[in-house]
Amino acid sequence: MPIVTILVTREGTTPGADRTTGEQKAAIYKGIADLLYDVMGKPREDTTVILHEHEIEDLGQGGLPLRDYRKARA
Repeated sequence: MPIVTILVTREGTTPGADRTTGEQKAAIYKGIADLLYDVMGKPREDTTVILHEHEIEDLGQGGLPLRDYRKARA
C-alpha cells in the first residue's frame, strides 16, 4: 500500500485564502493516486495520502525562520 506524505505551509494559494481548501486537497489526493497508478500501476484504492499543513512560524530554512529567509532571498 503506497503511503504519501505531503508537508506544506499553511498559506493560501489565492488572495484572501489562509490555508489549502477542501477542493484543493481533494484534487491533490486524486492527483497523487492517479500518478502512482499511471507510473507504477499502484491501485488507486490502496493509496493513502497524508497532508500536513504547518504554520509558517513552525518552519525554518538556512538557519532562519522561514519568513525571514524569504525576505532575505527576495
